[in-house]
Amino acid sequence: MAELEITIGGRSFMVACQEGEEHFLQTAASMLNSEADPLVTQMGRLPESRMLLMAGLMLADRTASVEDQNRVLKARVEELESQPAPEPQQVEIAVIPPQIPETMAEIAARAEALADKVEEKVKA
Repeated sequence: MAELEITIGGRSFMVACQEGEEHFLQTAASMLNSEADPLVTQMGRLPESRMLLMAGLMLADRTASVEDQNRVLKARVEELESQPAPEPQQVEIAVIPPQIPETMAEIAARAEALADKVEEKVKA
């Protein structure tokens, strides 16, 4: 077992945890401390048990709020997932712009005219 010293509300505590879980304990202690610090600042010196109780309740309240939001969002996701997929829409896109066939016809006509001139010069 690993032992860590954590600080909550300006007070130090030695806490044991499983090997490899030190980071999780530090994160949890930091969250609890972020609730306890304002209490100590506002109310001054509190008995340890009262400070921890109030900080824990404030953290539990925040957690309950997040869980409520999570529940609402999960319900919304389920609602959206249960809706049938929209019908595919057929969209027509002109592959060849309308002016291209006219331009190609004009180029072909010029090429034929040049070929005719070349043939006349070759025959002459």
